[in-house]
Amino acid sequence: MGLAGIRARVAAAERAAGRDAGSVVLIAVSKVQPLDRVVAALDDGQRVFGENYVQEAAGKWPDLRARFAGVSVHMIGPLQTNKAKLALDLFDAIHTVDRASLAEKLAKLAQARGACPDLFVQVNTGAEPQKAGVLPGEADGFIAACRAMDLPLRGLMCIPPEGGDSTPHFAALAGIAARNGLAGLSMGMSGDFEAAIAAGATHVRVGSAIFGARDYG
Repeated sequence: MGLAGIRARVAAAERAAGRDAGSVVLIAVSKVQPLDRVVAALDDGQRVFGENYVQEAAGKWPDLRARFAGVSVHMIGPLQTNKAKLALDLFDAIHTVDRASLAEKLAKLAQARGACPDLFVQVNTGAEPQKAGVLPGEADGFIAACRAMDLPLRGLMCIPPEGGDSTPHFAALAGIAARNGLAGLSMGMSGDFEAAIAAGATHVRVGSAIFGARDYG
């Protein structure tokens, strides 16, 4: 498909949903992608990228930021508490705030720094035991706790169960965000981002459809 094709599909989905053009942020998921593919996307004007691993991002993005202006890098994978300090140095947004210990660590670090990336609370909308995220029934309380720590919550994120209909999960996430006064909805990936945009996504995370299949070696 490639970057141009995905951009066209995002724009078409915005129009179909009656959304303003450019209201959806396309996060190009560059984890485990060869550097030349990432540079090609940068050359093509893409500026928002998603990474799953702190160490990989640390080895890649400082140099790329020096070469390309206006880059924004988002953490979209599970974040270990012991890597929170490095994550605050590397990322403009963290989409995977999913437990009290991580929120407390981020709050402590942010207070010391006087700055913090935009934060999204990850909600496990499918209540899948193997998946990270706050359970839907606990989301309101967790959001309130994060706000009590002065964390800059931008919105919510979810990864619906594989192989099923994502739409109910997108609707559930949008409902939790609305009742908590959160504008950001990070939802939708290569296979379902158009449905996510129809449900109100503000950020979609697309990797393989832009870069091609990953080679995990």
